[in-house]
Amino acid sequence: MKPVVLLVGRLPDVISNVARQLEDLPIQWLGAHDREEVIHQLEAEPGIRAVVMGAGLDDAIRGELIGVIAARRPDICIHLKDRASGVPGMAPFVRRVVEMEVLEKARV
Repeated sequence: MKPVVLLVGRLPDVISNVARQLEDLPIQWLGAHDREEVIHQLEAEPGIRAVVMGAGLDDAIRGELIGVIAARRPDICIHLKDRASGVPGMAPFVRRVVEMEVLEKARV
């Protein structure tokens, strides 16, 4: 069974584009772009191993989502992408997080 990673971003197509760019990784990708979707994914998929949040969301929304995720699933690491690398930096950031935090830990 593949590890599950939740991608949270401003636009749903950004999430699908990132998953498409990283299809070589043995990961099941889930996506969300608002509070309701995040809650739904957390409740529907107990196997989520990490959350990666894009920088396109407003800081207040990112803060709220961190609280929602931490309250419901304190076992999940939450990774926030920087704004400086822009949209093109999302896939490389997600790759680094997944390779170091999800896949490496799965091998141990």
